[in-house]
Amino acid sequence: DVQLKESGGGLVQTGGSLTLSCTASGFTFNSCCMSWYRQAPGKEPELISAISRDSLPTYDASVADRFTILRDRVKNRVYLLMNNLKPVDTALYFCATEGDDSCSGSQCLFMKYNKWGQGTQVTVSS
Repeated sequence: DVQLKESGGGLVQTGGSLTLSCTASGFTFNSCCMSWYRQAPGKEPELISAISRDSLPTYDASVADRFTILRDRVKNRVYLLMNNLKPVDTALYFCATEGDDSCSGSQCLFMKYNKWGQGTQVTVSS
């Protein structure tokens, strides 16, 4: 039973920082791609970052150079370190994984993510 639980969202001012956490269980965490999606009001979810089984990170251009994704192999957690936040970053942020049947663990920006958490809200004020 795959479970993903996000935490760390909140309200920050433009230029501030937040770190999101995702605690994972119920699958072979260290074999699977992990990712972060975000969904702004009225928009479709967008994949903003992913990390491979070997902890190689990839980013969407919209967050590159501002966000960092990290994997903790011991605690089964993935983090999203967000710096220089902007109002356009305001969204519900979701942690997601490939699933519990099989995992590629590589080319993670192109994977299908079947399992999502409940999300954590990030609001950036102007």
